[in-house]
Amino acid sequence: VQLQASGGGLVQAGGSLRLSCAASGRTFSNYVMGWFRQAPGKEHEFVAAISWNGGITYYEDTVKGRFTISRDNAQNTVYLQMNSLKPEDTAVYYCVVDKDAIVPSTASRYGHRYDYWGQGTLVTVSS
Repeated sequence: VQLQASGGGLVQAGGSLRLSCAASGRTFSNYVMGWFRQAPGKEHEFVAAISWNGGITYYEDTVKGRFTISRDNAQNTVYLQMNSLKPEDTAVYYCVVDKDAIVPSTASRYGHRYDYWGQGTLVTVSS
């Protein structure tokens, strides 16, 4: 099982990036998928999660209104559209899968929920 994240890079504050995470080895269409991030010297932080069919989403307050999570189950892929980026969004972004949930909840904020983690993609936002 592999989660391959891509789309990170260097962008100026106020800019946008779209992250993608393609899963291979098995299908995750029945599970919650999401994104975490880790800034230098900090713990992993929840960013967003999405239900199995994409109908329910859940966001960390600091990204609400700026980031949008979506998924394409036919492609076994989850996306994170990031707009109005700020320097404090600088981090390595990881896609994750929770095979014990079909809809996100407050429990989705906790990293130990997730069974699979991608390798991460670096997002750097310059001021």
